[in-house]
Amino acid sequence: MRHFLELARQGSLSGAARRLGVEHSTVARRVEALELSLNLRLFDRLPRGWQLTPEGETLAAQARRLEDEALAFSRAALGVSALQGTVRLSAPPVVASHFLVPRLAPLRRHWPGIDLEIVGESREANLARGEADLALRLSRPNAPGLVARSLGEMGYGLYAAPGYSQRPAEEWEFLGYDESLRQVPQQQWLEAVAAGRRFILRSNDLAALYQGARAGLGVTVLPHFLGRHDPALAVVEGPPCPVQRQLWLVMHPDVRRSPRVRAVADALAQLVQEAEALFSLPTGTEETGSRD
Repeated sequence: MRHFLELARQGSLSGAARRLGVEHSTVARRVEALELSLNLRLFDRLPRGWQLTPEGETLAAQARRLEDEALAFSRAALGVSALQGTVRLSAPPVVASHFLVPRLAPLRRHWPGIDLEIVGESREANLARGEADLALRLSRPNAPGLVARSLGEMGYGLYAAPGYSQRPAEEWEFLGYDESLRQVPQQQWLEAVAAGRRFILRSNDLAALYQGARAGLGVTVLPHFLGRHDPALAVVEGPPCPVQRQLWLVMHPDVRRSPRVRAVADALAQLVQEAEALFSLPTGTEETGSRD
């Protein structure tokens, strides 16, 4: 039934296989076995994908209700579990790799029975469907029923390789997000700062822009926690960035009673609070172009 539902959602074997973490042949085999057992054709195999038949539409609605019940059961079980087991955390990739993971060791000693699974992803994990127990997000969730806790604000600034800003300003070249992320506030601000000057590199991956700046390719906007203590980067003289992105810790209310989820959530909140100074530069740093 999981394979049937995911194929109905994605409309293609490859899309369903990626979501389920299996081969596309496995999805086809499971769905065909379901059709055979029910003696029903659930999908029309079309050149551009798999489309539910009317019979498939009827059964998909029932299957979604069963899935919701199964997920609710899993969340309830998590809520009465002990301080042992796995906690799955979804977080923006660079926040996960450059901020969270390097700071976990001291906290890890407080919950030796917990295994942490961190998924670095830009998309928003569906907490109601159990894709993660906790999520760190840069925007307040708008899905109904989720519990959100504000952890603090993430500041941004202009960064480049040391000495790059000594070039004439009209010769500066920029690194920024591609079209898929052009609407985020820090990119919109960077576009205004560039004022028509050339973007020689665009990417949907902040880590690529970070490495490009370190390599001397140009000027980019980075969160201060990423750039301010990196000796391969320097703050670029220019207007201070007004963008402050709120960092939210999000969970489904059914799992907030879980001891292990609660322990990890509290640890994440503590991490961010203790590192609050990392997320902004001291007053006047941007104007002088110096490091703290």
